[in-house]
Amino acid sequence: MVPLSPAPGTFDWLVRVFKSHQKWNEIDHKTQRLYDQGLALFANYTLKDGSRAGSKQISDFTKGFVDAIYAKLLVVEHKDAAGSLVRRERRRFANAAMTACRRAWFVGQRAEEARVPITNPFSRMGLRTRAPGQPAQPRPTATWDELVAFRTAAKKLQYSSIATAALLTWEWLQREEHVFGAFEISHYRPKERPGSVRIVHPKNGEEAWWPLFDETGEALFPELMAELDAIKQTRLSGLVFRRDHPHRKSPTPLPWITDRKDLRYLRSVVKKIVVAAGLRNELSFTSFRHGGFTEGADSDLTDAELRAAARHRTAHQLPTYAKRTRKQLIVVSKKRRQQRTGTTTSLE
Repeated sequence: MVPLSPAPGTFDWLVRVFKSHQKWNEIDHKTQRLYDQGLALFANYTLKDGSRAGSKQISDFTKGFVDAIYAKLLVVEHKDAAGSLVRRERRRFANAAMTACRRAWFVGQRAEEARVPITNPFSRMGLRTRAPGQPAQPRPTATWDELVAFRTAAKKLQYSSIATAALLTWEWLQREEHVFGAFEISHYRPKERPGSVRIVHPKNGEEAWWPLFDETGEALFPELMAELDAIKQTRLSGLVFRRDHPHRKSPTPLPWITDRKDLRYLRSVVKKIVVAAGLRNELSFTSFRHGGFTEGADSDLTDAELRAAARHRTAHQLPTYAKRTRKQLIVVSKKRRQQRTGTTTSLE
């Protein structure tokens, strides 16, 4: 519905400026797709005069105008099979649309300073993640037994790299974009530091060398290290986790993450493994990272120890600040393994 050549100064034009800017190219593919949907949702909203919101001059935009459209986008109506009118809220989708519009305005203001007003009407809207009085939805968190079942099913389906990656995200609390998009062979037990692994968090830029052995030389992650050692023996460089299953289409094992930072194929395979393992459908790869955090809490880790393990830079999630040390990381790993001693299910 967007015209091929939007009139200068309109919201459609602002979107065009945003998408032609270098900042757009720096956004990962998944976020670009979400921004596309959100910008289109706002721009294609039909106003009372029959025109699209995207055709209006942004110089006429006010906070009240934006709030009024947001309120309309927040609720969608449709008729059910009986012909009754059904109203449902799509808060997440509407919030994402406002976030995309806010980003477009800021980028457009820097690119077209003379045309785009400095006051961004999409800023500080006080967006809520849920309706007032609605309880928070708990994040799907895997248990240790579910991790074991998932890994067993993954190996049976010959997705050994995903099985190892699931254990890694549990042990080292890594996000999937790091596990599959940033963790390289050179990060694991390099010649200059054979007793450590380099952990980099793409989200906050934090970097750490995680010890793999305690003061006595005992391995802190024996199962995970055995699998990573085996991978390191067959690969000299590049990303650790690749599509190395024998039934892959490509003759060479490609990375699970694409050049545009897309992990949709990986997520579809993870769902396939979840089903094969007979686990809860709501589980995802991220559920194993959450499970690792829960195990840490159950192991009576202190705030400082959890911060050391998760590499949290701010005190937003964990209120107590403390310097992260090698000793803390060793204590963290030992406490979590001790928590599992009462579990009958093993990784083998």
